[in-house]
Amino acid sequence: MGKARPRDMRRRTVVLDTGALIAFERGDERMRALLIAARATGIRMVIPAGVLAQAWRDPAKQIALGSLTKAKETTVVPLDKVLAEAAGVLCGKRRTSDVVDASVVLTARREGPGTVVVTSDVDDLQHLDKAVELHRI
Repeated sequence: MGKARPRDMRRRTVVLDTGALIAFERGDERMRALLIAARATGIRMVIPAGVLAQAWRDPAKQIALGSLTKAKETTVVPLDKVLAEAAGVLCGKRRTSDVVDASVVLTARREGPGTVVVTSDVDDLQHLDKAVELHRI
């Protein structure tokens, strides 16, 4: 696990957790570089809906985040019945209660090989699934 660097993520899918969105909104250089790389190299950015809900507070002030969610490289994945139930089951198995973290892990699994999660919460996500590739932001 290392820091997220755009050159490490060419032609990949990147799942963003709440910490990544907050870092982006605060102007973190690594997150800005990741978005630039996504536009230049076709990196697909995926944001689980629960993650967006945790970070979204004031659309009038969150211009950058709004722009990220509207970018053609970005997909916001809904928390539907199937994902909600799977997140609950995963939380039960791992004896934790954060269904948003579980939805991040499950979204990464669903996206398949080569998917990386950009997160500020490596320990909690590793607890849910040690096989998911994580990059600390």
